[in-house]
Amino acid sequence: MKKIEAIIRKSRFEDVKKALLEAGIEWFSYYDVRGNGKARQGRIYRGIVYDTSSIERTLVSLVVRDKNVEKSVQAILNSAQTGEIGDGRIFIMPVDDAIRIRTGERGDIALYNAEQEH
Repeated sequence: MKKIEAIIRKSRFEDVKKALLEAGIEWFSYYDVRGNGKARQGRIYRGIVYDTSSIERTLVSLVVRDKNVEKSVQAILNSAQTGEIGDGRIFIMPVDDAIRIRTGERGDIALYNAEQEH
């Protein structure tokens, strides 16, 4: 199992969400985050442009079975990429275990319903 975290442009979130659902990834979390990076966003308030040092992004977090890692990454890449600085990053980390609280199932079976597996 792997945990995938992607920091993406807020404006690309709906595209990423749709791409993940089309790839069969139905469970993920997302958060509004702020950070620093090379890209700077200017804010206009009453006709004056203010340079801000923090950048607003969305963090998408999902845990998938090993066989779903590449299709998840490709779904994020293809839908989040604009080709401009500030598109974000994807991080992939190992997950030692997962436990479904309702049933106590452990391992990658806790990530999906076996009875729905084809």
